[in-house]
Amino acid sequence: MKYLSGLINLIVSLIVSTIIIYAINIIASFAGADYSFSNGEVFVIWILMAILVNNCFNK
Repeated sequence: MKYLSGLINLIVSLIVSTIIIYAINIIASFAGADYSFSNGEVFVIWILMAILVNNCFNK
Protein backbone atom coordinates (compact mmCIF):
# COMPACT_ATOMS: atom_id res chain seq x y z
CA MET A 1 0.00 0.00 0.00
CA LYS A 2 2.89 2.33 0.75
CA TYR A 3 4.37 1.71 -2.70
CA LEU A 4 1.05 2.47 -4.38
CA SER A 5 0.66 5.84 -2.66
CA GLY A 6 4.29 6.68 -3.48
CA LEU A 7 3.73 5.81 -7.13
CA ILE A 8 0.57 7.91 -7.26
CA ASN A 9 2.40 10.87 -5.70
CA LEU A 10 5.21 10.49 -8.25
CA ILE A 11 2.87 10.39 -11.24
CA VAL A 12 0.80 13.33 -9.99
CA SER A 13 3.89 15.42 -9.29
CA LEU A 14 5.29 14.70 -12.78
CA ILE A 15 2.00 15.67 -14.42
CA VAL A 16 1.62 18.83 -12.34
CA SER A 17 5.22 19.83 -13.02
CA THR A 18 4.63 19.45 -16.77
CA ILE A 19 1.57 21.69 -16.55
CA ILE A 20 3.49 24.32 -14.56
CA ILE A 21 6.43 24.36 -16.99
CA TYR A 22 4.20 24.82 -20.04
CA ALA A 23 2.05 27.42 -18.25
CA ILE A 24 5.12 29.50 -17.42
CA ASN A 25 6.36 29.19 -21.01
CA ILE A 26 2.98 30.23 -22.45
CA ILE A 27 2.68 33.20 -20.08
CA ALA A 28 6.21 34.28 -21.03
CA SER A 29 5.35 34.05 -24.72
CA PHE A 30 2.38 36.39 -24.18
CA ALA A 31 4.81 38.84 -22.59
CA GLY A 32 6.98 38.70 -25.71
CA ALA A 33 9.71 36.31 -24.58
CA ASP A 34 10.72 33.41 -26.79
CA TYR A 35 12.17 30.50 -24.85
CA SER A 36 13.37 27.42 -26.62
CA PHE A 37 14.67 24.52 -24.54
CA SER A 38 16.76 21.57 -25.57
CA ASN A 39 15.66 18.10 -24.53
CA GLY A 40 18.23 17.95 -21.74
CA GLU A 41 17.20 21.30 -20.30
CA VAL A 42 13.54 20.32 -20.31
CA PHE A 43 14.34 17.04 -18.58
CA VAL A 44 16.31 18.73 -15.79
CA ILE A 45 13.65 21.42 -15.28
CA TRP A 46 10.92 18.77 -15.30
CA ILE A 47 12.62 16.64 -12.65
CA LEU A 48 13.43 19.63 -10.43
CA MET A 49 9.85 20.91 -10.69
CA ALA A 50 8.53 17.44 -9.84
CA ILE A 51 10.72 17.38 -6.72
CA LEU A 52 9.38 20.80 -5.73
CA VAL A 53 5.76 19.72 -6.24
CA ASN A 54 6.37 16.50 -4.32
CA ASN A 55 7.83 18.47 -1.40
CA CYS A 56 4.75 20.70 -1.41
CA PHE A 57 2.52 17.59 -1.18
CA ASN A 58 4.39 16.36 1.90
CA LYS A 59 3.82 19.55 3.88
